[in-house]
Amino acid sequence: MSHVLAAVAWPYANGPRHIGHVSGFGVPSDVFARYMRMAGHDVLMVSGTDEHGTPIQVQADAEGVSARELADRYNRVIVEDLHGLGLSYDLFTRTTTRNHYAVVQELFEGMYRNGYIVPKTTMGAISPSTGRTLPDRYIEGTCPICGYDSARGDQCDNCGNQLDPIDLIDPKSKINGETPKFVETEHFFLDLPALADVLRQWLNTREGWRPNVLRFSKNLLDDLQPRAITRDLEWGVPIPLDGWRDRTDKRIYVWFDAVIGYLSASIEWARRSGEPDAWRKWWSTDGEGKDALGYYFMGKDNIVFHSVIWPALLSGYSGEGSRDGEPGQLGRLNLPTEVVSSEFLTMEGRKFSSSRKVVIYVRDFLQRYDADALRYFIAVAGPESNDTDFTWAEFLRRNNDELVAGWGNLVNRSVSMAAKNFGAIPPVDPAGLTETDEALLATARAGFDVVGDLIARHRQKQAIGEAMKVVAEANKYLSEQAPWKLKGEDDKPRMGTILHVALQVISDANTLLTPFLPHSAQQVHELLGGTGVHAPMPSIVAVDDLDGGPAYPVLTGDYTVGARWESVPLEAGRPLAAPKPVFRKLDPSIVDEELARLAG
Repeated sequence: MSHVLAAVAWPYANGPRHIGHVSGFGVPSDVFARYMRMAGHDVLMVSGTDEHGTPIQVQADAEGVSARELADRYNRVIVEDLHGLGLSYDLFTRTTTRNHYAVVQELFEGMYRNGYIVPKTTMGAISPSTGRTLPDRYIEGTCPICGYDSARGDQCDNCGNQLDPIDLIDPKSKINGETPKFVETEHFFLDLPALADVLRQWLNTREGWRPNVLRFSKNLLDDLQPRAITRDLEWGVPIPLDGWRDRTDKRIYVWFDAVIGYLSASIEWARRSGEPDAWRKWWSTDGEGKDALGYYFMGKDNIVFHSVIWPALLSGYSGEGSRDGEPGQLGRLNLPTEVVSSEFLTMEGRKFSSSRKVVIYVRDFLQRYDADALRYFIAVAGPESNDTDFTWAEFLRRNNDELVAGWGNLVNRSVSMAAKNFGAIPPVDPAGLTETDEALLATARAGFDVVGDLIARHRQKQAIGEAMKVVAEANKYLSEQAPWKLKGEDDKPRMGTILHVALQVISDANTLLTPFLPHSAQQVHELLGGTGVHAPMPSIVAVDDLDGGPAYPVLTGDYTVGARWESVPLEAGRPLAAPKPVFRKLDPSIVDEELARLAG
């Protein structure tokens, strides 16, 4: 058994999330976490809503509410959406907790003492019309390195280089189109060049990463520059230094505090569990967590923050850069085992864009369709290693031809025949199994090693493809054996054997599909006469802030129950009832309806 951290990118709380977001951070992380638990590992899956930064303040001003009110609203929306998808967080929290503030400030102070955070006077972007600081990503212009004409002030999405807004050619505010004014201001910078060697050494030890992620990350090390980690704004974590902590115009910037959320959420989870130091099992390099594994899930636009920035913070706090230093009170902390980045999901050939209404939000999707239908599409056709286009026609085909006609039909016709003819799971004929029976059972059992290995290596498309091959083999077996033709009393033992084999393979296939399709997996478990929890689900729980702040909702759950990653023999005689369909067949008219919604 290993301690496995599933660290899931923090959705930004300035609006509801769309299906492109959850295809990158949500569903892949949950598939992995569910499988690792089923395989016997001690998993801690954490995340929360990312709630600081100028973008939230700008939107709150536009809506006439406070930044906290805006964050509260979308925190609730996002929590409900992720719950609807069945994402099995041990703790989904938020960055506005007092626990989070304390952990962020501890890392800041530790890195400052070790010399990896340094003060520097720089030029900051100000809106001439409002006098307010413009966030880097709200400034757009031409990249001075590659010439891309839509580079952001913090990063060029074309060449991947870090940028400063003042370096952009012809910079413009994305808020109102005006040219920003640059004024002198003092801030604290993360000294990335002092951590470049330790980052390079660490990246050179990484094996099994998706090649594009590792190649991109190594290329970033060639030109690391100090990066500002504070901003002129009033919404964020206070700077924990004398002369700064009481200032209302300077805050730690959102990108620095958000990545620390993985650690602060782990600490909050431990405190809530009644074992305040339990988080160390996943984080302490020098203690019981030294062999722990940490996997970070996100979309490709977040790679730099997880493969360079976050490891730099952890290394600097642990005193492991060129300036050395001593670990802070949290001790030496584990670096990521792997950064698992997905590519982008587009929609009907276009980029997702809320402003252009090229979007379907998670909650709107879940109001019209089943969660497992979306989870299936993301697993089998999502942007695992290439940009992928979501089309309603392809969603319809996958749902109707694969989920309904393939998997759902296998379950329904097998359980129906067994219930009608035996009223229970039939026994195997004392005469024994044929070679064909044995071959199908062996195929299903072999799936556990094959599918499990692929999920563990973040090859989820291949994994679900292998699971569905078992389903296809079972459908072929039923068609060839044709138990419905065995109508005589003398034929009944053979009919029972065929159906027993089919139901056993259905049970095995259901376990193989459980990480991908947990809602329907619970249904299939019950259709097979099973009781109890097969696929545990998260709950929304209202909690008080541990340190006296406002109450808030979290996602959490008990995932110690449920199926194990193994074939479990079915007991003959277990009562069966006539089944209900597991999946809904969708009318082809939904394609035109959804395209009409997109057209406005």
